[in-house]
Amino acid sequence: LTSGPCFFYHQYITPIQKRTAVFHSRLRHVDSIKGETMNILTVLSQMLILFAMMFIGYGIARKGILTEQVSTQLSRLVVSVLNPFLMLSTVLNGGKIGSGEDLRQTLILTALYFREMSIRPENPTWEDRDRFVLSKGHACPSWYAVLARRGYFPLEELNTLRKPHSRLQGHPCLGKTPGVDMSSGSLGQGLSVALGMAMYGKCNHLGNYVYAIMGDGEIQEGQIWEAAMAASFFKVNNLIGFVDNNKIQLDGRLTEIMDPDPIDEKFRAFGWNVLSVNGQDVEEIADAIEEAKKSTDKPTMIVAHTTKGAGVSVFEDTCRFHGGQPTPEEYDIAIKELDEKIASLEV
Repeated sequence: LTSGPCFFYHQYITPIQKRTAVFHSRLRHVDSIKGETMNILTVLSQMLILFAMMFIGYGIARKGILTEQVSTQLSRLVVSVLNPFLMLSTVLNGGKIGSGEDLRQTLILTALYFREMSIRPENPTWEDRDRFVLSKGHACPSWYAVLARRGYFPLEELNTLRKPHSRLQGHPCLGKTPGVDMSSGSLGQGLSVALGMAMYGKCNHLGNYVYAIMGDGEIQEGQIWEAAMAASFFKVNNLIGFVDNNKIQLDGRLTEIMDPDPIDEKFRAFGWNVLSVNGQDVEEIADAIEEAKKSTDKPTMIVAHTTKGAGVSVFEDTCRFHGGQPTPEEYDIAIKELDEKIASLEV
């Protein structure tokens, strides 16, 4: 992701430096200009370069550079994360792994960890960091893959998923797994925890953001709406939530069990800023996060419209993989499709 800053440095800063040097060399041949004037011009030109670099650096740090190069890299990161995740899905002694459950949230996680979140993988407990809560904790394998890719722990450690004494268990564990800010798995609790973290950040002037991902089946839980009411009442604008709206839960479709739609209207009624996005477009997700950060007095809920298991044909739009494993044949199909996707991005 350093390609963004490097691109701007070579495209804009380097030409400025070269032109300044040429300008100085020509001025030195003008006898009528005294040394004092030359010193002033040198200082002014250096200040110009400094301010240009500060301006570009600020833009990169706060919003990111929306170039085709960075966009392609984000897409490639999504697919590269999925490969180790699918490898985890074949760990037979790990029991059930939610392949379809994990796939669709990978784009949200990639946008957060590789573009939007202010974090330090080398120092996971940095006080001013952004926080993340995976409220639907059973979907943690893809999160582990993102954390490994981001540098919180070695990629090879993914092979220890759910093994005795592993740091990577079937639900996230605070204090055990680097990068995990809250244990989760009991559905409906994550938004309350994220709200508490966000209020702590505001009270202590950390200037950070707290993110939480919930499933659309999960928001059938009443505690979600208690947290939603409190977040708007206290104007916790540094809280940004996601509802993964794929319309399928553990054992069927929402319309067959208890449909929470219209989700966006419900959160608006609770006083939230609400954005709806294509949850299968990583750039649209990242742009929505940037828009959410503009809110000054409301928390934001991003309703991500997704297809369960999107990205791999054998996983798509079925509850079978909510907590199930692919067969060896299905695994081969998944890897083939992802390899083809990676190849298409190698330009």
